[in-house]
Amino acid sequence: MKSKGLLALIIILSVIIIDQIVKIYIKTHFYLGESVEVASWFKILFIENNGMAFGMELGSKIFLTLLRIVVVGLVIFYVCRIKNNPKLKTGYLVSLALIIAGAAGNILDSMFYGIIFNDPMPPTVAEMFPQDGGYAPFLYGRVVDMLYFPLFSFNWPEWVPFIGGDLFIFFQPVFNIADAAITVGILLLILFYSSQLTELQHQPNEEVEEASENELSAD
Repeated sequence: MKSKGLLALIIILSVIIIDQIVKIYIKTHFYLGESVEVASWFKILFIENNGMAFGMELGSKIFLTLLRIVVVGLVIFYVCRIKNNPKLKTGYLVSLALIIAGAAGNILDSMFYGIIFNDPMPPTVAEMFPQDGGYAPFLYGRVVDMLYFPLFSFNWPEWVPFIGGDLFIFFQPVFNIADAAITVGILLLILFYSSQLTELQHQPNEEVEEASENELSAD
């Protein structure tokens, strides 16, 4: 059971560190809107957003940031409660760890990027810890996105109502590693571990306590 908790911690820290390294590199080496084509179906495109995963916007900036913090706190509390449960499946814990890490990665952008980066006009790239200060106060930073996968595109036939002749691109959202971690975690929960929540809720407290006592005895 200790190994499961350690695995979750490693996943969370690894995703956050990799996500932040990539974001800081993009922020300090690309100007806003700059695009580099890696393949016909994959581009590095630097954009920023105030919203949630994949650039979606919902409510005010401060509301979104505080909502992320509350949700991550609740999920972390939940993981701490179930980590010693003998019925806890490793894949379920991994899914939750990915969600926590992804949400935390974007929270860091919102909390600190406005303080530690300036916001120059393109084609100038941002400077870290600028002499004149950052572009926004605490909690008002923008989330950095850079992964763009326009897998294929086509023009709608002219006879299609409202969108006839328009260009359709799949997949249009630009996202980051944190967004990808959240998405993978949610998909794993839905596809493979949807019943795990119910199983853990019905686990008698005595069994959990007994498992914890056995673990301490083994030490």
